[in-house]
Amino acid sequence: MLSYTKHKHKTSNKWVTFVHGAGGSSTIWYKQVREFKKHFNVLLLDLRGHGNSKHNFKDVFSDKYTFDFITNDIVEVINHEKIEKSHFVGISLGTILIRNLAEKHPERVESMIMGGAIMKLNLRSQVLMRLGVIFKSVVPYIWLYKFFAFVIMPNKNHKESRLLFVREAKKLYQKEFIRWFKLTSEINPLLRFFRTVDIKIPTLYVMGREDYLFLPTIEKIVANHSTSDLFVVEKCGHVVNVEQPMVFNNTVISYLRQL
Repeated sequence: MLSYTKHKHKTSNKWVTFVHGAGGSSTIWYKQVREFKKHFNVLLLDLRGHGNSKHNFKDVFSDKYTFDFITNDIVEVINHEKIEKSHFVGISLGTILIRNLAEKHPERVESMIMGGAIMKLNLRSQVLMRLGVIFKSVVPYIWLYKFFAFVIMPNKNHKESRLLFVREAKKLYQKEFIRWFKLTSEINPLLRFFRTVDIKIPTLYVMGREDYLFLPTIEKIVANHSTSDLFVVEKCGHVVNVEQPMVFNNTVISYLRQL
């Protein structure tokens, strides 16, 4: 089972489950935990191969990775904790897992908070992925990760986010990184489906104004999906919860408390 941490609230029966992205860990939510646990029960996950889940699975290199496979890891934890329904907060690739969980188990998802959401790989993103596929076996993965982190988070004010993700990515195994990389290079059909289907679950996208690769697609999705809202954080890039934590926390907590 995945490694996870929980914080129980004295009176609230509402749960908020945090899902990090590829190469990260539950530690990326360190600027959120204090505020969120004032209002909700909080569950923080380390995805397979990441953080404290790195040594949890003897078959970590032998299993075939799919989005359903990794989503089921999350479901296993909430089943174990007897959490019938939760709000889910994700960042980057974690938003794809949350959206997939909502597709497979909509009755378990009270709402989705999608920070730095990835719902389409534009031409630049696809070129980067193809380059990664070509070089993933001959170039140290951390070089690739640093390169991708810089492309996605290029500005000076994105530096803290870049350094945080690179630091966490260094804890991955090379083979584990390649498995996740292969996963992200095969997501176009899944994302196309997600963009088309309005799932009718309350969804708040929290995007940085400087998230140039992914914001334009989210704007189009919100215009077409009836239960989706968008909050754009000014002077902010991809990792909104790290770069503008006060804005992120206040916006998301206010949204969740109104549901």
